[in-house]
Amino acid sequence: MRELLLPSGEAVPVLGIGTWGMGERSGNAARETAAIHMALDHGMSVVDTAEMYGDGAAEELVGRALATRRDEVFLVTKVLPHHATLHGTVAACEGSLRRLGTDSIDLYLLHWQGAVPVAETLEAFENLQRAGKIRHWGVSNLDVTNLEDLMRLPGGQKLATDQVVYNLTRRGIEFDLLPWCTERGIPVMAYSPLEQGGVLDDPVLVRIATEHGASPAQIALAWVLRQPHVLAIPKASSPNHVQECRDALDVRLTPGDLADLDRAHPPPTRKRVLEVI
Repeated sequence: MRELLLPSGEAVPVLGIGTWGMGERSGNAARETAAIHMALDHGMSVVDTAEMYGDGAAEELVGRALATRRDEVFLVTKVLPHHATLHGTVAACEGSLRRLGTDSIDLYLLHWQGAVPVAETLEAFENLQRAGKIRHWGVSNLDVTNLEDLMRLPGGQKLATDQVVYNLTRRGIEFDLLPWCTERGIPVMAYSPLEQGGVLDDPVLVRIATEHGASPAQIALAWVLRQPHVLAIPKASSPNHVQECRDALDVRLTPGDLADLDRAHPPPTRKRVLEVI
C-alpha cells in the first residue's frame, strides 16, 4: 500500500473507504460491515465518516464494524458547521465518540465553513486535542482563500488536510487548490473520486479499461491516485467493490492514456468555484 505523509509526519495509505449513505438500512448492515473489514484486510485503513451521514447512522455502523479492530484504523469524522462553535464542537465530538465506540478520533474535520467563525472552531479543535479526544484536525470543502485565512489564525499551521471532491469530471482543484496544498505539504483527501458512478460510462474511460483488462472504476480511481499528494476515499459498500478499488492501485496508466483522458476531460485553465457534492 502506497502511503503519503500528513504535515505531522505520520504516514497514511493513499486509499481508504468512505461511508456516505452507509448504515441507513438495517438489511445492508452485514454487507457494509464486511466491506469495512475487507478494506482493513487490504490496508485501506483510512475510514471516513461524518455525524451528518444518516444523522449518525454511518458512525454507528462504523463503530460496530471496528469494535475489535480499532487499532488498525485511521478514523476520520466531521463536525457540521452549525455545531462548530467553541462548545458545540466539543459536544458534537463527544457524540461522535459515543457512536463510534472509541475514546479518540484520528482526524476531525470541519465539514464545510458556515456562519461560525473558523477561529472559534480551531480553538475547540485545540481543546479537543489537549483533552486527547482528537489527534489531528482538518477541513472539508474549503477553497484557497478560506485556507489562507485559516492558516493565519493561531494554530492554523496544524491543518492536516482539506477534503474536497475530485474526479475526472471535477478537476477544478488542479488549477490552484491542489498546488497550494502540495507546496505546503498538506495532502488533499478526494471524496467522490468516481463521481458516484457518474463517470463510469465515459467511452474513453471504457476503452482504456478494456485495454488494461480493468474496470472503468479502476481506471478512474487510478487516475485520481496518479497525484502523489492525494488520498482517495471512494464509498465502497460491498466486499466486491472494495476489492475492485484495491486493485486500482495495480493499474499503471500510460502517458497516452493520460493524454486521451485530458482530451476528453480537459484540465482547468482558469480559476473555478470549488465544487461540492
